[in-house]
Amino acid sequence: METPTARWRRLLPRTPGRWAAAVAALAVLVGGGTWTAVADDGSPAVQREDRMLRPGGVPIDTSYFTAGGSGKRPAVLIGHGFGGSKNDVRAQAEKLAADGYAVLTWSARGFGKSGGAISLNDPDGEVKDVSGLIDWLAKRPEVELDKKGDPRVGLTGASYGGAVSLLAAGHDQRVDAIAPVITYWNLADALFPDGVFKKLWAGIFITTGGGCEKFEKKLCEMYERVAVSGKPDAAATKLLTERSPSAVADRIKVPSLLLQGQSDSLFPLGQADAMQKAISANGAPVSVDWISGGHDGGDNETPRVEGRVGAWFDRYLTEETGTDTGPAFRVTRTGGIDSTDGAALKRGASSDTYPGLRSGGREIALGEGTKTFRNPAGSAPPAISAVPGVGGGLSQLSSLGVGLSLDFPGQFGRFESAPLATSVHVTGTPTARVTVKATEGRDAVLFGKVYDVSPDGRQQVLPSQLVAPYRITPDQQGKPIELALPAVDHEFDAGHRMRLVFSATDLGYASPAEPATYTVTADGPLTVPTAPAVKTAAAALPWWTWGLPAAALVIAAALLITARRRTATPAPDPALTDVPLQITGLSKKYAKSVDRYAVRELSFRVEKGQVLGLLGPNGAGKTTTLRMLMGLITPDEGEIRVFGQAIRPGAPVLSRVGAFVEGAGFLPHLSGRANLDLYWQATGRPAEDAYIDEALEIAGLGDALARAVRTYSQGMRQRLAIAQAMLGMPDLLILDEPTNGLDPPQIREMRDVMIRYAAGGRTVIVSSHLLSEVEQSCTHLVVMDRGRLVQAGPVAEITGSGDMILVTTAEEVSEPLAEKVASLPGIGSAVRLDDGRGLLVRLDGATTSRLVADLVRLDVPVTGVGPHRRLEDAFLTLISGGAA
Repeated sequence: METPTARWRRLLPRTPGRWAAAVAALAVLVGGGTWTAVADDGSPAVQREDRMLRPGGVPIDTSYFTAGGSGKRPAVLIGHGFGGSKNDVRAQAEKLAADGYAVLTWSARGFGKSGGAISLNDPDGEVKDVSGLIDWLAKRPEVELDKKGDPRVGLTGASYGGAVSLLAAGHDQRVDAIAPVITYWNLADALFPDGVFKKLWAGIFITTGGGCEKFEKKLCEMYERVAVSGKPDAAATKLLTERSPSAVADRIKVPSLLLQGQSDSLFPLGQADAMQKAISANGAPVSVDWISGGHDGGDNETPRVEGRVGAWFDRYLTEETGTDTGPAFRVTRTGGIDSTDGAALKRGASSDTYPGLRSGGREIALGEGTKTFRNPAGSAPPAISAVPGVGGGLSQLSSLGVGLSLDFPGQFGRFESAPLATSVHVTGTPTARVTVKATEGRDAVLFGKVYDVSPDGRQQVLPSQLVAPYRITPDQQGKPIELALPAVDHEFDAGHRMRLVFSATDLGYASPAEPATYTVTADGPLTVPTAPAVKTAAAALPWWTWGLPAAALVIAAALLITARRRTATPAPDPALTDVPLQITGLSKKYAKSVDRYAVRELSFRVEKGQVLGLLGPNGAGKTTTLRMLMGLITPDEGEIRVFGQAIRPGAPVLSRVGAFVEGAGFLPHLSGRANLDLYWQATGRPAEDAYIDEALEIAGLGDALARAVRTYSQGMRQRLAIAQAMLGMPDLLILDEPTNGLDPPQIREMRDVMIRYAAGGRTVIVSSHLLSEVEQSCTHLVVMDRGRLVQAGPVAEITGSGDMILVTTAEEVSEPLAEKVASLPGIGSAVRLDDGRGLLVRLDGATTSRLVADLVRLDVPVTGVGPHRRLEDAFLTLISGGAA
């Protein structure tokens, strides 16, 4: 079993030790493949063999990963997404190998260094290749076999790789478990839903593949034919269906973990629903997980997803029957209040059975009448809903009450409910019964969607930016038909309205070029699924656990919720989506003061991967700034944006922020471990998202974890608080004086943790008085004094100016020579470096060029001259000698 230390070191990138680097440099040839060590200095040694195989007669570029020991182990095949290669899944492969699996990755036909043409997972092409790779695994001595030629093997992969996982399970009975991610069940249904051509995504498919010439000839001809006509024909539908997992639906009989994206206009949730129904009907165990992101972007929850995939394989490949594989159904939701900082959180909701897309239908009455609208000539301008590749970012906004969609006047009809008396959480596919007519006996091509409309009617939000297309033929017109709307997970608040809209156009789809008039009549209520069995993870705990503090938490949460509803939050800035922090014109006055500022006109920006030190003397405004950043207090002027979203108390984006500000409140009668467990339960997020063992490893409290916190020293409490801030591996970590109470070895460990944490693409902001530690651990600095910004920039720029000059020499400088340099005109002092090979010279009127000339005259063997200033010197200069 993997230790917490090994798991933590895998989560945070580390520089390989000298041994691993040296072995990697050798890259010896083994059995026709290139062997490379990819281990670090803490995890099990992982070896990678790169080789070209020809499992289906076409050269396929592969990588094979194993780690430690000579025992038999199950195998895992990981496929990549469309347009990618085996390199995209290398990190996941290394993790699974370190966990004891033999892992094989490959570049599919037409991608990476593999040969052949792209044939979209043809059973005689890409699927045959996978069977050949399984043959190869069966011959490896370290791979566990169920019988001769039959290795114990699972498959996973996202999108294109997920589809081939399903197809392999249907075509090759040796597959034992699968975990496809954000993929399709029927590609024809995904690209031609209800006979409407999904033109933008289809075009992206072709360009991502490298152009039509990279595809099998008949696929290229099919695409060009449909793209020109704007309407899929029977041959196109047949071709894509034959290459879809649905074609072998009755033959997929292995345990299947299906992870599908909510922010996905390419392969929406209905694709996973069809998978679940078919595979479970075959008698196989199936779990469904709706993740936050998808093909349109957003948070794909990679650490959680990979963790759940690993647990699935642990259960069904290694047969560890005690492994928790998670619920039969789970969905990620935004909501819930962190009891310590008021942050809104991503929370998991789950049920013991899969509810399907129409569970718990509730009828919502709509306004009656018939709506008439037109499809414009050329179907332009089109309505805008999902935009491939960016819709996920927009869908994240919809959970925050912000909408970005467009319907043009005269091109749509709408039906609206009365204000909702209570909130309604929709989980699944709403349905509406309508009668549609089109002029001149033509097909009616419509796009249905349900908006969440604010009480004042001024703002409408399109959940997950999704629409459903319909092609209604003349024989279907003039009589009531049931239309299914997009499957979503979205809460409509009390007082809001549901607005059912049918539009004649949509940017992502092909509409008829001929103008036409449509009429739509609502023949009944809107039926919305509420999935009553799906319960959001509760933060409530038994009264004897929390006791009196529970009442305080309930009151605080109620106040935070009330404050959140009263606060109008500005729209997110899409240009700042990838920027961890931008502060602009931030000001905060002292309480009951008219003109005294704790923070005044503060502006700076922090990028991904930075460790930023926030410095300033006592009273500079550092802690006030951090408290505003956490949403604990509200600025008087200016704004704070985290990943493009404005910060307010309870802002949902705060779920991506971890913080240790002014100490943490622990329950003294509980142990350190119990305090962290209860804190995470209070967030309402799934236990697997906590990485609690990794955090405890950092805390380094040993046996003290089992003791009551009231017995802890100040340093021990400090370490426990830092571990609490790191729970969930937040994208932005804020630490206020994290080294208080720590001894030197613990301070050094904390410094390494911050550096590794940021190296993984996350960001750390640290406020500290230990300038030497800040200088060693931080990449950038923000210096404040009396509430204002004094200077911001890279550490090297701030420390690399001033009157101190570093002179390096080829030989050791003698003490008499150093004294001669110190006595030169305009030189204040000259001190030998510790190793003797250089001088630290303070200028007192002389210039650098004059110094260099004098050094040459004195025959000093100079190898370099440059500015040098310690952070302490720079800091004191910047704040004019203020106390740090």
